[in-house]
Amino acid sequence: MDWDDVRYFLALARQRSLSGAARVLHVEHSTVARRVQGLETRLGVRLFDRLPRSWPLTAEGEALLAHAGRMEEEALAFGRAALGAGALTGTVRLSVPPVFGSHFLVPRLAALRHQWQGIVLDLTGEARAADLHRGEADLAVRLSRPQEPGLAARKLGDMGYGLYGSHGWIGKRPEAWVFLGYGAPLREVPQQRWLARLAGERPFALHANDLATLHHGCRAGLGLAVLPHFLARDDPALFAMGEADAALQRGIWLAVHPDVRRSPRVRAVADALAMAVREAAGSLL
Repeated sequence: MDWDDVRYFLALARQRSLSGAARVLHVEHSTVARRVQGLETRLGVRLFDRLPRSWPLTAEGEALLAHAGRMEEEALAFGRAALGAGALTGTVRLSVPPVFGSHFLVPRLAALRHQWQGIVLDLTGEARAADLHRGEADLAVRLSRPQEPGLAARKLGDMGYGLYGSHGWIGKRPEAWVFLGYGAPLREVPQQRWLARLAGERPFALHANDLATLHHGCRAGLGLAVLPHFLARDDPALFAMGEADAALQRGIWLAVHPDVRRSPRVRAVADALAMAVREAAGSLL
């Protein structure tokens, strides 16, 4: 049996549609249908009912789902063990908040290239938390302590935020302030809760789901935004609209699966990340 066919079966079982499985697997939906059809033919069992809008599992498919899940866990464990046995060469996949990765980490990692010369860093900027148990990344930088069981976590440092605006806002009365902030999916992050309390009944001109948009909107004079100091403090287009608030700090955490942590190249990148944050602590707070 081809494990790859089982992988397609699992994706379709979880997403319940060809288009959803295709997005997860990064293939065309016709490829998903073909691979699942091939698996059904080899097994002599119909695994899915073909409905107009979904592909629910048949009773036979349901009976095989748990077995397929265990196969996946073993395949992922094999991959982690293989990575752990590797040398100080190869690829290390890093999941990191987008702006923190592009504006803070990458320039500083460039100066530490000598620590990982034989390694290719595959960096993915994403707001969501990558699933390290499923091998979506080897290392993940998080702005809160990882809660998933079984992961090893290491605090790298702290990152501070402040209220910033363009120079056109200097001297305006606080009751005339207008704000820029995260939308509903991110309204519970600490800096957005702080901003909501500060704004009170005053209006928001923009809600966005990414920090880069808030930064550019703030620079353009659209309103005031809570931005990390590393991004805004040295920006000549921005001005701090008050003293730094100690409550506006978030921890920077590095998460790794214990199996992967044994890899020399993963350790090398993890050490470089820790050094980059440690050496730039003054620009973060």
